[in-house]
Amino acid sequence: MPELPEVETVRRGLAPHVRGRRITRILVRNAGLRQPVPSDLQHRFSGALVHEIQRRGKYLLFGTDVGWMILHLGMSGVLRLVDSSQPAHKHDHVDMDLDDGRVLRFTDPRRFGLLLWTAENPLQHPLLAGLGPEPLDATFDGAYLWARARGRSLAVKSFLMDSRIVVGVGNIYASEALFRACIRPDRAAGGIGRLRYERLAQAVKAVLAEAIEAGGTTLRDFVDGEGRPGYFRVQLQVYGRRGEPCPRCGKPLAVATIGQRSSFFCRSCQR
Repeated sequence: MPELPEVETVRRGLAPHVRGRRITRILVRNAGLRQPVPSDLQHRFSGALVHEIQRRGKYLLFGTDVGWMILHLGMSGVLRLVDSSQPAHKHDHVDMDLDDGRVLRFTDPRRFGLLLWTAENPLQHPLLAGLGPEPLDATFDGAYLWARARGRSLAVKSFLMDSRIVVGVGNIYASEALFRACIRPDRAAGGIGRLRYERLAQAVKAVLAEAIEAGGTTLRDFVDGEGRPGYFRVQLQVYGRRGEPCPRCGKPLAVATIGQRSSFFCRSCQR
């Protein structure tokens, strides 16, 4: 699944090409995504001027002069710019034709993505209103995590991946941040001290910033808005490396299932 760095990479890649362009047509080939694509999407946004692309968590928000489109890539979604002459394939579900002759094409083989619209503030939409802070914002720090974790018996990795606590910290980056902070992923969130949460918040910020700078993580079929894969995978220290030597102590890395997700860690370094 594309995580926050991948979505931010898509946003940054698309913004210079889409900002200031008009949408001349929206073609919906398959409306059966996680939620049905609204039947009036074409009517509402035909001729709309795109003035910005924002990101909230893993959602992309296209601001236009007639409202907002809210897009989520789901498990396997890809959003990229293609020439209008490029033929569509089986899983190319939605095209947004732009006034420069290019097409913003949404491809989603597993159809867990979504494309909706709102005329109001998109941050107040039911899908976004309950989200926690952005991990790269100043409001996200160790004191915040420590306060939200009080009394929680939930594993700290599941706690960190809860979008109501903080947005966009998915399985890969939670594993990497916990390794950097020397915290076992199965520790109870409420049993971790404030200083250790300060270290964890800093690790989350660092690993996400590095991933964004590198262009996201290449896993399966992620590509950015221009069709290029992400390159952060080569920097991963623990994720997907079961049995390999820990980069700190040299002992074999372990894997455990936490919240139905594989969690990679070092039994010696992480406590």
